[in-house]
Amino acid sequence: MNADSPRALIRYALVGLALTVAISWMLYLVRDVLLIVYIAALVAIGLGPLVNTLERKRVPSLRKRVPRWLAILTIYLLLVALLIGIAMLVVPPLIEQAREFWSNLPALLHKGQQWLIDRGLLSRELTVQEAVQRTPVGGGDAVDTVVGAVTGFVGGIFGFITILILAFYMLVDAESFVSTFVRLFPRGERERVAGACRSVSTKVSAWLGGQIMLAAVIGSTAAIGLFLMGVPYFYVLALIAAFGELIPIIGPVLSAVPAVAVAFTVSPALALGVIVFFFVQQQFENHILVPKVMERQVGVSAVTVIVSLLIGGSLLGIVGAILAIPTAAILQVIFHELWPEAAE
Repeated sequence: MNADSPRALIRYALVGLALTVAISWMLYLVRDVLLIVYIAALVAIGLGPLVNTLERKRVPSLRKRVPRWLAILTIYLLLVALLIGIAMLVVPPLIEQAREFWSNLPALLHKGQQWLIDRGLLSRELTVQEAVQRTPVGGGDAVDTVVGAVTGFVGGIFGFITILILAFYMLVDAESFVSTFVRLFPRGERERVAGACRSVSTKVSAWLGGQIMLAAVIGSTAAIGLFLMGVPYFYVLALIAAFGELIPIIGPVLSAVPAVAVAFTVSPALALGVIVFFFVQQQFENHILVPKVMERQVGVSAVTVIVSLLIGGSLLGIVGAILAIPTAAILQVIFHELWPEAAE
């Protein structure tokens, strides 16, 4: 039968459709693994320029360049040391403040309920036990919620470790990966593809630098604002705000909760002032700071930043919002390479 006959074309189309559906289904089943691999690749691409800089350094005693694996391991150890140092600053005051807050909880509950009773919003005072029992989550649901939260936290830790290990090996074999990828293209296009890979690495690395810059700005302004308002442990709360900035959408909200709780131990008016401060700060951060910093660092327009954050958050929640801007930067490089006349 002629390969160009209608029956053959229909058969080939059906086989192609079946293969496409099967491959798409398999990719859907392993979507979580693919997401971890993609995040690890972004981490490796972002740290690539820093690793290359350390690798070019020479060890005076050996008169040799620093091995690539040692440069990567040095960066990892510095990050771990930084996290441990910050934890040593943050955790003890938080534990002390939490104990103080728990001991003052009955008095705070009494004060809050009395305020509601005076305004006719509550008929009588409730004990702490009654307040807990009347929360929307109760009984077995509470146990399920706690178990789910612990399971999610442990899974997140293992996922984070997996990402770091994958990124380590990707960084070690980065040159081999890039050269193999470039050889997939025709010989005349390889230099262009290699340039696009370098551009992607630069943009993703700039995105990481932009995230650190945003965290520093938010942490510094939070420290100044909380200090001027007289909030205890303002430096600890500012560190929490800086780390919360690294998590789009929900991170800034969660980082504001400890500050509000600490301020409430002083006075309800101070807690209200802290809420207003964080609300204004986040409006400035969402609509002005993030778009402008990312536009300057990554070269992605403010409109693209906002739209990508909205799309990423809608598709994958917090993870999608975190990956939105570097993904938009990568797509921008691909678009410029495919249609260079449209980028002019």
